[in-house]
Amino acid sequence: INMMFRSIQTIDDVKMEYSVQLTFREEWVDERLIFDDLGGRIKYLTLTETNKVWMPDLFFKNEKLGHFHDIILPNVYLRIFPSGGVLYSIRISLTLSCPMNLQLYPLDTQTCELLLASYGWTTEDLVFLWREGDPVQITQNLHLPRFTLEKFLTEYCNSKTNTGAYSCLKVDLLFKREFSYYLLTIYIPCCMLVIVSWVSFWLDQNAVPARVSLGVTTLLTMATQTSGINQSLPPVSYTKAIDVWTGVCLTFVFGALLEFALVNYASRSDIHREQIKKQRRQWELEHQAALEAEHLDSDGPTTFAMKPLMRPHGDGLSLDKARQCEIHMHPQPPRRCCGSWLSKFPSR
Repeated sequence: INMMFRSIQTIDDVKMEYSVQLTFREEWVDERLIFDDLGGRIKYLTLTETNKVWMPDLFFKNEKLGHFHDIILPNVYLRIFPSGGVLYSIRISLTLSCPMNLQLYPLDTQTCELLLASYGWTTEDLVFLWREGDPVQITQNLHLPRFTLEKFLTEYCNSKTNTGAYSCLKVDLLFKREFSYYLLTIYIPCCMLVIVSWVSFWLDQNAVPARVSLGVTTLLTMATQTSGINQSLPPVSYTKAIDVWTGVCLTFVFGALLEFALVNYASRSDIHREQIKKQRRQWELEHQAALEAEHLDSDGPTTFAMKPLMRPHGDGLSLDKARQCEIHMHPQPPRRCCGSWLSKFPSR
């Protein structure tokens, strides 16, 4: 077996699959097809009807979708050599499954497999072997969006089932994700949003509309950015590296908005305390002025008779009624630190 990868169209992270177009070749020897080459004048025979010759029942184990190419004619040929050797070549397009581990996304490296195996013939009758030398070729102008093909490996993956052991071949393709695309579309915009949210620190604390609109706008933009990133990825159960990055950026933006709310609340509480202190000082001044005025009036010729506050025993007011005039005050509970701090803030 040998093959040539002509192109790799897409690598889908959401569906965890990749699409390739390759030229697939098989070689084997069938002694029943030996013929006379007429003194070397016949190099080989070419057949277009492949159903005339026995062929191995090979299939792609991780195939999800595939088709042959029939434009303009079917892209397939079968060569028969005088010694009985057979070469089968066909151009096919395949969509293959590729389970991915996205924990380090977008700094990850993915390994996608191409598995070939026999469907009905066991290893007692049919064995697949890689061609010696160069079993897999890659076209020189191969271009991948957002990925780079670092290397490929060829291995054997024979499997055993209830019906017997089957021959299997495997190609491992190592794809490294290009970071520059995500740097320009994710990381730099997120950093800019966080920096813009910090602009509210330099605004006046009384500029409430400006600071609120700036904080809410950056928070919603960051949430939209996070949602767009998650839509381009499958809903996996583990945490990805991009989730940590967007979560930290979202926390910074939310913290900037929360800081304005706390500063605004603390400033209003300071203003309220200053007003209370001002009113208390004003009341003390008024009270002191009243005492001074009363003192000046007491030095004059006018005098007032002072009546006793105690009632005589013969006044008709019983002891029980007198007790109704007593003032009862509840003892104040001990004030805690948290309660005393919260009492400084105005409440409605």
